[in-house]
Amino acid sequence: MSSMDKSLTAGTAKDKLSLFGLLGLVIRRDLILAMRRRADVLTTLVFFVMVVSLFPLGVGPELDMLRKMAPGVVWVAALLASMLSLGRLFSADYLDGTLEQLLLAPQPLSLLVLGKIIAHWMVSGLPLVLMAPVLGLQFDMSAQALWVLIATLLLGTPILSMIGAVGAALTLGLRGGGVLVSLLVLPLCIPVLIFGAGAVEAVTSGMSVVSHLSLLGAMMLLALVFTPWVTAQALRISME
Repeated sequence: MSSMDKSLTAGTAKDKLSLFGLLGLVIRRDLILAMRRRADVLTTLVFFVMVVSLFPLGVGPELDMLRKMAPGVVWVAALLASMLSLGRLFSADYLDGTLEQLLLAPQPLSLLVLGKIIAHWMVSGLPLVLMAPVLGLQFDMSAQALWVLIATLLLGTPILSMIGAVGAALTLGLRGGGVLVSLLVLPLCIPVLIFGAGAVEAVTSGMSVVSHLSLLGAMMLLALVFTPWVTAQALRISME
């Protein structure tokens, strides 16, 4: 390998490292800001816990009915809880002018958006995944069903954050944007809800869950490829 080829290889490795370093900085920044607003983070988790916990109290001690309801109840509660935090995804940066600086940055805006989506999921989606098994015990779910529930939430909640980021970017700065985000995002999240709850129902019925998990994984990969770019374009349109 010539000296020129070695220098090009070293330059490429340095660029990749800088991009990954930038992604880490964006995630770290958003996590620090989220920890300063712990009330907002706890609101999402408390809402999720309350919605899931109210169903056993309302339905009664019918264990067979609770086991059948559990996947749909947990997933609907997770979807609604994720909607609560979407309005804060870009609003703070929009109000203090940080978003304008991100648009002017030489780095790809889609990479910066991906960092913000990852941080949003770690704050709003990951706590739901960790809390779901505890809440599943209220519905007398088996250990196998709880593991499948965790797997589906790990695959599905990032999709909710990525799709929600597109809606949050499109409604940025609009009056009543929170309602518009829900109207835009909820129909797009229905397939995630169907396959996520269907996987838990399948394992409860003794069927294979591979197809449901594969479809969720495929949707997550598609969302990971396209939603950061779409969100970046939506932010540029909203800021014009």
